[in-house]
Amino acid sequence: MPTDPRRLRGDAPLLDAWLRFQEEAPTPFTIPGHKQRRDLVGDVVAGDVPLYAGLDTMKLARGVVAEAERRAARLWGADLCRFSVGGSTHGNQAVALAVGRPGDKVLVARNAHRSTLLGLVFAGLRPIWLPVGADPTFGINTGISPATLREAIADHPDAVAVLLTEPSYSGVTSDLPALIDLAHGPGLAVIVDQAWGAHFGFADGYPQHAIALGADAMVLSVHKTLIGYSQACLVAARLDRLAADRLDRAFEAGHTTSPAGTILVSIDASRALLAGPGPSLMAELREVVTSARAVLRSVPGVTVPDPDDFPPGRFDPAKLIVQVAGAGVDGIDVERDLAAHGYPVEMADRDTVVPIVTMLDPAAQVDRLVEALVQAIRNAPAAGSRSVTTHQWSPGRQIVDPRTAFFAEQTAVAWREAVGRVCAEVVAPYPPGVPALVPGELIEADTLHTLRTLAAQGTRVAYAADPSLNTFRVLLDGHADTLAHHRR
Repeated sequence: MPTDPRRLRGDAPLLDAWLRFQEEAPTPFTIPGHKQRRDLVGDVVAGDVPLYAGLDTMKLARGVVAEAERRAARLWGADLCRFSVGGSTHGNQAVALAVGRPGDKVLVARNAHRSTLLGLVFAGLRPIWLPVGADPTFGINTGISPATLREAIADHPDAVAVLLTEPSYSGVTSDLPALIDLAHGPGLAVIVDQAWGAHFGFADGYPQHAIALGADAMVLSVHKTLIGYSQACLVAARLDRLAADRLDRAFEAGHTTSPAGTILVSIDASRALLAGPGPSLMAELREVVTSARAVLRSVPGVTVPDPDDFPPGRFDPAKLIVQVAGAGVDGIDVERDLAAHGYPVEMADRDTVVPIVTMLDPAAQVDRLVEALVQAIRNAPAAGSRSVTTHQWSPGRQIVDPRTAFFAEQTAVAWREAVGRVCAEVVAPYPPGVPALVPGELIEADTLHTLRTLAAQGTRVAYAADPSLNTFRVLLDGHADTLAHHRR
């Protein structure tokens, strides 16, 4: 379903301002310094229109961002929306700064993204980690159980908020209504990192978005499943348990003072698309991915989870998770074959291949991807069928909070010597960037073994100071005990 951007401009003030800038073609004596010239570096600067003296006047007299954010708040049923050019990283860190004060406890799902963890560092919050369940058939995360949250609330009655990651990278959500009810009972705010679910809530068959289910705030990566530029993010909040001025201050604390107008435009355009033809496009997407699953499931040994494998409303029908372990092949080999034929995919490890399909992928193009994927699986060297390996990063013993560990004296030690030491860095397989090692936690042998195994198999293990994983950063001996003593 082709969509002319000019048809959306009447409902998208930022998009209208961007198109008007192109039509009027002013001669700006403002930043950015490239001045829209393409003769030196080509199209790399094409479309880069600033917010100040671009989409709006230098003094923001037109108020186009504020109007676009008001329209987004109406669409998502929120009291407040803010547009960010810093990705969900900025959004997650802003809500961490807004939800508590240094030293406050927060209950955090262990599948939280690295950005949430660093938000805890910035805000000085103390995480109480919530273990995440796994589906016994597919080995993928199934979220936080109500029993887990209930126990954590009882054990930590002084906690101020619950931070969840919904959906998981695999497209599964927790029983969010139950979790929200449990948290709201004693007055805890519920913050949802919904980076991979920006499209939720606008078409039949998809899960509802977190605000509609009662969450106090959600963070959406507009560039992942909608049509936003890279780094496009939206933060939506209800103000029953969050203060508007505090959230604004937290948001501005990490926001650039020179926002890329074109990224902001793409958020506005995504909102207008969802308010217009988006639901029809998403219905088509659901059918396209359903067809792709059927073809892939016909390959011997390949498993592809779908919505019927989970409770109603708990799985993203647009998510395509292709598990090749049962076929006896290596997902990294499949990924290489696909890339060689012009089909790079979002994620692959030994057992799984994840291509991201969105509403802008034509059905014929997805068909070609599926054909290439089937052929790549058949071409890959095959060993015996195996079960999918589940990698669950269980909470370790938190010796000191992440902020204290971040600023503590540190050193690097050989990986064997790191066992039993207090971690000083974030280490996470990427994607999706879920930390396996967290600053302030005791390092366990099993975790190091799993990380090094994944890296040897071809998975990217990110953020470590030593990418080879031969050494790890830890707190100096004795320093952790001193810090922990002072914290008590």
